[in-house]
Amino acid sequence: MMVNALEVRGLEVNYGFIKAVKGINLTVPMGTIVTLLGSNGAGKSSTIRAICGVLESQGRISLFGQNISRMAVNKITKRGMLVVPEGRHVFKELTVEENLRTGAFTVSKVQRLANFERVYRYFPVLQERRNQIAQTLSGGEQQMLAIGRALMGSPKLLMLDEPSLGLAPLIVKEMFKIIQAIRDDGTTVLLVEQNALGALKIADYAYVLEVGQIRMEGPASELINDPTLIEAYLG
Repeated sequence: MMVNALEVRGLEVNYGFIKAVKGINLTVPMGTIVTLLGSNGAGKSSTIRAICGVLESQGRISLFGQNISRMAVNKITKRGMLVVPEGRHVFKELTVEENLRTGAFTVSKVQRLANFERVYRYFPVLQERRNQIAQTLSGGEQQMLAIGRALMGSPKLLMLDEPSLGLAPLIVKEMFKIIQAIRDDGTTVLLVEQNALGALKIADYAYVLEVGQIRMEGPASELINDPTLIEAYLG
């Protein structure tokens, strides 16, 4: 039986007396894009931060069949899960290439060279601007750089938190195409998005999070035509 990339069971996240995530379950099969949808404040980022070990949580989290609940972030990273957090966190005083190198410190030289090739194939503009200081890049280019830096670490599971947020429509469309290519090249993706339509077009499966609970789930190709979801999120 094939082991899932990620299994989350009964996940709860509390901020004092406030329960931000209320016992959710989700599964990310190997080789897929699974999207977690929801409006601002639904609990999406809290879920991602709990999965990657940044936030204290209750419940069971399994990565490639191994229990990683309450495991240190660096140990989770070594097991093949990397996250690109919301907000384009790049080292602004470093060049594009220097930023990318910071993501490759755990891989061999041979793998690092292969990863540079892969990142530049997805994002040719980063190769063109590899000697440019990161803070001079556009918002879309900084987001590309953030994703590229994560890919330099050879993740088996890549978690993306709101990668389309604040980007121009044409850049968003291109970003979603690249996320598909990342999946097609063998990296499993958990995609957290407010852009429900864009995410559902490329995802294999989707969960809809509302006030810390999963309200709806199913194959993305079915949910994209669901009247309830269309009314709530797609307009």
